[in-house]
Amino acid sequence: MTEDLKRPQRKKKVPRKATPKSLENAALYYLQRFSSSSENLRRVLMRRVQRSAYHHDTDPEEGAEVIAQLIKRYNEVGLLDDAQFAKVRAEGLNRRGSSARAIRAKLAEKGVAADLISATLEKLKEEDQNPELTAAVTFARKRRIGPYRSADDRSELREKDLAALARAGFNYDMAQKVIDADTAAELEDEIEQNTYG
Repeated sequence: MTEDLKRPQRKKKVPRKATPKSLENAALYYLQRFSSSSENLRRVLMRRVQRSAYHHDTDPEEGAEVIAQLIKRYNEVGLLDDAQFAKVRAEGLNRRGSSARAIRAKLAEKGVAADLISATLEKLKEEDQNPELTAAVTFARKRRIGPYRSADDRSELREKDLAALARAGFNYDMAQKVIDADTAAELEDEIEQNTYG
């Protein structure tokens, strides 16, 4: 390959210096675009502080103190609310067919405390007696497995369907209940009976 055909190397952009004002601007911009837990926002801002410390030889501890003050203030004024974040996120994941185990892992990944995750999963049961069944049926419907599969393929693909539900975090009994249901309508009726409203 000749020299003139090679792409010119881009210069790596030097990050801005992490000042209290730039960190606040970054935090507000992030919160405008994404819902976040306190810990997740702290991680996002600390990455910015670490890059700044590396390039500008600044003290990361000063940045950490500024971030702690920002997060404290945002919690006080309601810009950050871990309980609300966990509730909304868990409900959305459940509606999309995520198991309780998957929801727990995703909330933990975002820095939500374990006791808050447990409380959030309990609150899911206030609207639906069996949110795990609802999620499993949603997952099966989206993947077209079990009773959502054509009758010709069901028996030979049963083990594969069970494995798909297991990988998604559903226990064996729940997977078996969904995959072995006679019809999709049977599952849908049970979900409707479990839902309060």
